Formats: sequence, structure tokens, C-alpha cells
Amino acid sequence: MEQKSLFENEINQPLASRLRPQNLDEFVGQTHLIGEGKILRRLIEGDNISSLIFWGPPGVGKTTLASIIASKTHSTFINFSAVTSGIKEIKEVMTQAEQARKMGEKTIVFVDEIHRFNKAQQDAFLPFVEKGSIILIGATTENPSFEVNGALLSRCKVFVLQGLKTEDLVTLLKRAITDKRGFGEQKVNISDEHLEIIAKFANGDARNALSTLEMVVLNGNISDDGEITVTDETLEQCISKKSLLYDKSGEEHYNIISALHKSMRNSDPDAAVYWLARMLEAGEDPLYVARRVTRFASEDIGLADPHALEMAVAAYHACHFIGMPECSVHLTQAVVYMSLAPKSNALYMAYETAKRDAIKELAEPVPLVIRNAPTKLMKELNYGKGYQYAHDTEAKLTNMQCLPDSLAGKEYYHPTEQGLEAKYKAKLEQIKEWKRTH
Repeated sequence: MEQKSLFENEINQPLASRLRPQNLDEFVGQTHLIGEGKILRRLIEGDNISSLIFWGPPGVGKTTLASIIASKTHSTFINFSAVTSGIKEIKEVMTQAEQARKMGEKTIVFVDEIHRFNKAQQDAFLPFVEKGSIILIGATTENPSFEVNGALLSRCKVFVLQGLKTEDLVTLLKRAITDKRGFGEQKVNISDEHLEIIAKFANGDARNALSTLEMVVLNGNISDDGEITVTDETLEQCISKKSLLYDKSGEEHYNIISALHKSMRNSDPDAAVYWLARMLEAGEDPLYVARRVTRFASEDIGLADPHALEMAVAAYHACHFIGMPECSVHLTQAVVYMSLAPKSNALYMAYETAKRDAIKELAEPVPLVIRNAPTKLMKELNYGKGYQYAHDTEAKLTNMQCLPDSLAGKEYYHPTEQGLEAKYKAKLEQIKEWKRTH
């Protein structure tokens, strides 16, 4: 643990630390929380912070917001690390905070990586949060619903921080070039294209973006007059991933994910594994790849092999648990499975067709027969009148119309004969035949 010091030496600090925003006006991103008039901004500016948790991926501003709160508050601000602090340290600080409370002073305790605390450590905070001895601010990259004790979580407001957009990171990088805390006192030539490449490479992580920029500038070509020029070669060598040198539209990134998707669709496991390796070895986020494979499992396979979705979701969780490079084999298993599975886009086509009708017929009322009728008035208005409960029938079917009148008889799902979907097609035909004869 450490208390905020006014005498921290910035000499030789990393660029990300030197450029850490000092106030909300310097903060980039998270406008849904700290934009003008937004709730978190009002709480910080009014020094009305209550116990809260910042949840979001690395490098999006969780610690920075805590630092800004520390500079704005009239409370004692204590910085905890879940990595180095134990129950003994927690109890010592809680005792000090309780004494301060009796003297009318507030204490804010910031716990970085709060998900790393075990249940006993988290429980040590609980009585002091309940009594108001401390205001707890936690930061976590993990879902607090699973990683923070329910009793503690119920006493904290959760604010969800999002990965920074490319344009936000570019803004931050440009500031680093011009701000005297960054490279403002040096002459640095770096193109907008290079800044955008760095921003995309950072994948929403401001700390990653600034660290990459610092490495690029420090390894740039220096002229006799001290001017630093960043070249394509410098950038490529510093990020060590030639395939990540995408153009400004990110075309290569999307070309390769498209190549993976279409290789799996074409039942070509060798090509699919190659494009997977191209992405992972270029530093692509394995969770991004896993999300795309999960989409593929329903878009291109669907009910032809329902197990494909289970496989994709399992691969995603495996990637989340162990990360790269170990999770590469799980993704390989998933993309090979997708490549070899029977293919059907019937679910995709069903939704796209229904979506067009839904957009065109947004005002279509729900048929009275299938409306819910929880009140007397609704029943008097014939809500639910004539509803047929399928479970009460021998066939577990009724001929009740569930689509709006304007779409009655419309069909969206057209199953194929591929894989297990042939079984569902036969079942659907039986259902339709029953309804025709009844």
C-alpha cells in the first residue's frame, strides 16, 4: 500500500506515467461516464464519491480516474495493491481510517486489481465500508459479479469502462508528441498513418499505445540537429509484427479475418489454421478470434451441428483462462472443427429476412391472443383471449396464429438437409402438416 505523495519524481518515468491526465479535461475516452453532465463526472467534481468499482480492460483509465479522484477529494487517499497487500495490511489501514472517521475525516481506499483479493481479504473491507470508515474504490479487469463478494459488491456502484476507440488513442498519441510531459520539447516527425497503426496495435489500451510510441520514438532516426524521424522500418521493428502494419482503413486486419472465415466455410482446415496462425503470431487478441469463430458456428453451421457453438464458446473460455501462447491450440481445435462440420446458413438467412420485415413493420401490434393479461383491464380488452396452451394438447401443438396479421403465413426458417439439420427439417415439416390439417 502507499499514500499519495506530492513529491514523486517524474524523471525517467515511462511515458504513460508522465502523461497521466491530471484532470477530467485531459482524460480521453469514457464519455458515457465523464462527458459533460454525466454521473461520474458530477460525482468527482463535487467530491461526492461513494464506494464504487471500475470494471474494464487494461489501459482504459481505471487507475487514472482514481488518481484524479485523489487530486480532487478532501479525503485521505490510500492506494492499495491487491498483489502485495494482505489481511494484516488491510486491518492496519482500516484501524487508521476508523480513527480518522471519529475525527470527522474521510478516507478513500483505492484497490487496484481487486479481483486478486481472496474472499477473506475482501471480507476484511466489508465492516468498514458498512460503517462508513472508508470509501472503497476498486479496479478490476474481471467481471465483478464473479470476482467480488456479493455483500461487498452490493455496497458499491459499478462503472463499466470500455476499450478506447482508435480515434481516442490517436488523440492521446498526438498529445504525447506535443505535450512537454511527453516529447513536446523534442522535434519528432511521425506521420498520422504511423500514429493510427500504433493506435490499432494497442487494441483499446492507452498504456500499450503510449509504451509503443515511446519505443518507436526512442528508436527513431536522429539527424545532426537532434530531429527524430520515425520510419516504416522503425515502427515495424519496434512492434515486431510486420503483418500488423495495416493501412489506415485496417484493410489487412479485415482481409485476414475474412480469409479465416471463408476458409472454414469452404471446409478447408489447412487454410483455416494458416490464417489463424497469421493472426495470432501478428499479435491479434485471441478473444477477438474466438468471438469471430463463435459467430461462424451459428452463421455458417447452425443446427446442421449444434455442437459447433458449444465448441466455439468453450474455446473462447479457454482463451480467457490461459491466454496466449497456450490458447493457440484451443483455437486450432475450434477452427478445424468448424471447417469439417456440415454447413448451413439457414439461421442467418432466417434472421436477416425477419429483420427486414421487423424494420418495415415496426408498428405491427402483437396479436391479442398471445398478449399477456396480468390486470383486469387488460383482460377486459381481450388481452390473451382465446390463448391455447400447447402443453394441454396431446400433440403439444395448436393452430394459434402468433405472427401479426400482415405477416400471417410468412416463413423465415428454411432448414437444409445438411447434418443434423435434416432431422429438424423433418420435424418442422411434420409441424406444418399438422397445422394444415387442423
